[in-house]
Amino acid sequence: MNNALRADEEAVLKLRALYESRGYQGYKMNGFEEYDIYAQNKDFLGGEAVITFTDTEGRLMALKPDVTMSIIRSRTEEDGVTEKLYYDENVCRVSHDSHRLKEILQSGLECIGNIDLYNTCEVVSLAAESLGLFGRKFILDISHMGIVTGLIDALPVSESQRKELTRLIGSKNLHGIESLLSGISADCGVKERLMKLADMSGSPDEVLPCLREICIGTPAEEGLRELERVAEALRSSDIYDSLRLDFSVVQDMSYYNGIVFQGFIEGIPEKVLSGGRYDPLLKRIGKNKGAIGFALNVESLERVLDQKDALDADIALVYSAEDNAADVARRAAELSQNGKRVRVLDVVPKRARFGKIIYFNET
Repeated sequence: MNNALRADEEAVLKLRALYESRGYQGYKMNGFEEYDIYAQNKDFLGGEAVITFTDTEGRLMALKPDVTMSIIRSRTEEDGVTEKLYYDENVCRVSHDSHRLKEILQSGLECIGNIDLYNTCEVVSLAAESLGLFGRKFILDISHMGIVTGLIDALPVSESQRKELTRLIGSKNLHGIESLLSGISADCGVKERLMKLADMSGSPDEVLPCLREICIGTPAEEGLRELERVAEALRSSDIYDSLRLDFSVVQDMSYYNGIVFQGFIEGIPEKVLSGGRYDPLLKRIGKNKGAIGFALNVESLERVLDQKDALDADIALVYSAEDNAADVARRAAELSQNGKRVRVLDVVPKRARFGKIIYFNET
């Protein structure tokens, strides 16, 4: 690996090599696209606003808001073909919290077409392997929207209550769940199962037996069977010990079904990866295919990337007014061999960080 690369560039190259090793092809997003599909699916973008402008032909355009939507929009359906694409792109959003424009570097992949057990396991495995590229312990939290919705569907709840229950499960708010269910006339056993699901977390070997007890006889059984097959298929893989079943991982039911997951790396307080099965999104825009994928926020990796990214340069070469400029340039060229980053300056800034400081008149 070229030592002159920035930390985020190294990360992108590692991820790209991983995805290409499994036959995924690179996808390049347009700088801007027609806004209509994003306007119809704002919730899929997590509530963050899209940057828009009117082009010279009067069309309302969006500035690189989401790669997944771009991929879905650009692909033409071909019977029996499963497309496997990866990307590394900067996406532009207006933060829901700060209301400021931000640019986020994402890497990820999408598998669109016939999503069978193999394709599901491949994407889950690649998500975990992506987290493992950076030399830190990691966890991939997995749940299944079919299990969550299967249990909720056994309750006589309204659509708004259904969404609120999903949100409460996602935050593991047992008190909130109990309070909401207290006003609902339903089998106490169903309520108890939902409470247990919300509190459930652990390795597949620990959690699956408990899941069997609470899913039996409900619509959630179908989701459980898929989750069991995925766990069994990955049991002998190197990533299995880093998998955790946790039903606080939930997504919008309007867009996601099946397996959903989130990734965490030791040393980073927030999730760095998010993904899952999103067939309903394709159906909303008239495409009769399955889809599963994930995105990894490369910028969130800055704290753990194994590189001298905390340094302004490897070497500071400090010269004075009396030093010959040509001699200083030659010395800088010598020091920058083998990929070393050399900054030439006459004064060392107080807050600058260098691996080594060399004074030209002392060499």
